[in-house]
Amino acid sequence: MGRALACRLAGRGHEVVGFDIDAGCLERSAAEGIAASSSIEDLVERLSAPRAIWVMLPAGETTRVTILALEDLVDAGDTVIDGGNSHYGEAVARSRALTAAGIGFLDVGTSGGVRGQYDGFSLMIGGATDTVDRLRPVFESLASAPDRGWAHVGPAGAGHFVKMVHNGIEYGAMQALAEGFAILDAKKEFDLDLEQIARTWQNGSVIRSWLLDLATETFADDAKLARIAPYVTDSGEGRWTLQEAIELGIATPVIALSLLTRLRSRDDEGFSERLLAAMRNRFGGHDIRRLDE
Repeated sequence: MGRALACRLAGRGHEVVGFDIDAGCLERSAAEGIAASSSIEDLVERLSAPRAIWVMLPAGETTRVTILALEDLVDAGDTVIDGGNSHYGEAVARSRALTAAGIGFLDVGTSGGVRGQYDGFSLMIGGATDTVDRLRPVFESLASAPDRGWAHVGPAGAGHFVKMVHNGIEYGAMQALAEGFAILDAKKEFDLDLEQIARTWQNGSVIRSWLLDLATETFADDAKLARIAPYVTDSGEGRWTLQEAIELGIATPVIALSLLTRLRSRDDEGFSERLLAAMRNRFGGHDIRRLDE
């Protein structure tokens, strides 16, 4: 998504210099008006002051190391933006450290995927008001329109916190769609066309959404999902959302179960299901399907 962000900015007249460890990504970006740099040091050197450096990397060590490196390279008055899915607590700590050095910091929860380059992104911004105001033209260019699709939601950490909850909601919405289509697929006597149904729901239905659009595209490519393994990853936000809900005493059963379903999808051994089958056999004489039969 980082490349999509950069391309949208460049397409709207902003000076954009990019760095990526993938040289091919930089080559493809050149056609979109993005100047390629050879290193983070080169990127900082080539940007005009006051700089705004947008970090779009996986949450965790990669982001932490990159921002620490930037802290030694940028000047007072510059701004570092973490647009990834870092934990909001890390954003609070980073803001304190950078602010003490005279460097601005914004945590910008970013949604929209690769399509954001064309449709605009949804931006949830945390940080100091004066820093947000200075970079307003950037956010107006990235959003679907200057007056919507972006908001300064609060102080440092608030942007990532709002995005964390956004992704928790996303888990539940995706799970509901997946379960609904599973029911439709299981009703074999009706021989239902899932792509047809999805396309019908795309128009006028109360559940029409981008997630439904993505499901429709998936069925168009592979109606029975025969080429897709039933293994679902998570990037952390669902877990963080659930942990926060527990600490705040908020009941979130849909988000909790959607996260647990993702975790269950990775259990190749199915140990708990094997034990369930064995216990049912012992107390009720229910049949067991054995692997050696």
